Amino acid sequence: MMWLNRHRHNINILLPPTKQGLVQKLLAVTMSSTSLKEMRNGGEDYSNGHGGGVRDLYGEDCATEDQLITPWTFSVASGCSLLRDPRYNKGLAFTEGERDAHYLRGLLPPAVFNQELQEKRLMHNLRQYEVPLHRYMAMMDLQERNERLFYKLLIDNVEELLPVVYTPTVGEACQKYGSIFRRPQGLYISLKEKGKILEVLKNWPEKSIQVIVVTDGERILGLGDLGCQGMGIPVGKLSLYTALGGVRPSSCLPITIDVGTNNEKLLNDEFYIGLKQKRAAGQEYAELLEEFMRAVKQNYGEKVLVQFEDFANHNAFDLLEKYSSSHLVFNDDIQGTASVVLAGLLASLKLVGGTLADHTFLFLGAGEAGTGIAELIALEISKQTKAPVEKTRKKIWLVDSKGLIVSSRLESLQHFKKPWAHEHEPVKTLLDAVKAIKPTVLIGSSGAGKTFTKEVVETMASLNEKPLILALSNPTSQSECTAEEAYTWSKGKAIFASGSPFDPVEYEGKVFVPGQANNAYIFPGFGLGLIISGAIRVRDEMLLAASEALAAQVSQENYDKGLIYPPFSNIRKISAHIAAKVATKAYDLGLASHLPRPKDLVKYAESCMYSPGYRSYR
Repeated sequence: MMWLNRHRHNINILLPPTKQGLVQKLLAVTMSSTSLKEMRNGGEDYSNGHGGGVRDLYGEDCATEDQLITPWTFSVASGCSLLRDPRYNKGLAFTEGERDAHYLRGLLPPAVFNQELQEKRLMHNLRQYEVPLHRYMAMMDLQERNERLFYKLLIDNVEELLPVVYTPTVGEACQKYGSIFRRPQGLYISLKEKGKILEVLKNWPEKSIQVIVVTDGERILGLGDLGCQGMGIPVGKLSLYTALGGVRPSSCLPITIDVGTNNEKLLNDEFYIGLKQKRAAGQEYAELLEEFMRAVKQNYGEKVLVQFEDFANHNAFDLLEKYSSSHLVFNDDIQGTASVVLAGLLASLKLVGGTLADHTFLFLGAGEAGTGIAELIALEISKQTKAPVEKTRKKIWLVDSKGLIVSSRLESLQHFKKPWAHEHEPVKTLLDAVKAIKPTVLIGSSGAGKTFTKEVVETMASLNEKPLILALSNPTSQSECTAEEAYTWSKGKAIFASGSPFDPVEYEGKVFVPGQANNAYIFPGFGLGLIISGAIRVRDEMLLAASEALAAQVSQENYDKGLIYPPFSNIRKISAHIAAKVATKAYDLGLASHLPRPKDLVKYAESCMYSPGYRSYR
């Protein structure tokens, strides 16, 4: 309705005067039916929502409803142009009438498939590929030619395809991104564009951007500095914002900031697609990021969400601290990982017993993920016990490359590690730390594979009836241990979850299903909650709300299998509940700008979600 009102004059421009009266009548009929729809819902129309809080510029929220006019207003597409536009192309799903109306006769084979049959055919084809990277490339090809079918496929087969478009396959895709690069899927902002970043942002064809995922490629998963080839991460994350969180694809913008790379292999690769120079740092780096953040706010407004992704530790913490008070920013490696892990810990209490404050936590890894998770655990314990966070941190210990973080190392520690330097004698190895601290929960965020050795897991099992072991590092090759190792070495006692997926494990006649502490549980719903509430800042209370909402979605059936996370098959429902809780907290904190506050935030979140069903064109 909003779209029709705003563009009624544009429609007239495209039509001769003799047809303009007909358009006005159609508009009147549509307005009338919309008013009736609003009356049926008691004045609150959740059926069409705001598509994630931004005006539905292209009518995408009415994805499965017949439209009274064609969806293009600014330019009329037909024939080959229509088939080459991934937003509107339906391939063999164009009906006989649409083929006549839009000059498609002869450009398509005569068969007419519905979307379900297209989906079935594509899944059959995808399953023929034995190499995961080939599946990834096939999915990216589909996204570039038929956007709605890509998201339909991903939504309906999320458990099978999530490892293809996200971790672990996206890691290999980033390593080989220069070789498989075909056409740009986002914006590349390099040092060459310094002083012109606002102009570069204006080159992106979409103007109503809600979510930006940005990386500088310095710390891609556990793979290190991949420079410009890190673009695979923002592209993959934003695919999940749409598929899992329902944010419209036209409102998502992937960005890679290229300041060079220190990866010698890439610098010597003649096919490397980024700047061939050593990585910029210090003032030059800070000035480029400052210009970028200023330009984003100027071009897209106060409420655009900027998600920092895979920045190195020394920049990630500084950027989050610097811009969290002036921009709507979120770091998935620090905050998203923390939120999903806390959700798993809250859910696991039904299996291991006690409260969060009753447990002792030991981390291997004291970078973005480790310290981020640790801080959120301390905040949740503080919330539950009313104890100051300085006291609740004492339950949490971290091990880095030099051993246990203790007070005698305080002077040499980076600033983000200092809150975790407790009184204790120096301990050099993880095994000795497990024996000394006697943790009930062991969490790996080191990015170093095979570091939860047999001795470490056996010691955890000897200390606890049900040791909780989380091997969070990605991709699979960097996981601290496998699911099979955790269950076998603990003799079936461990409750296990990992960052990348593992298959079920059979041990002594019992099947164990490992959980996946995947950030994809949190960030799509979290972002949707910020968008539908019109939030202007992110606060820790919102992260705690997201964790509690996710933990609440774990059913008794999941617990019976030893799972501490719900299945991804219900992810859109889960995201709607997370979004509602985050939005509620934004309203409670006075940080929401979308007024009046919807009465039913879960229903409102669901109504705002993008639907990938085909539209009927007339």
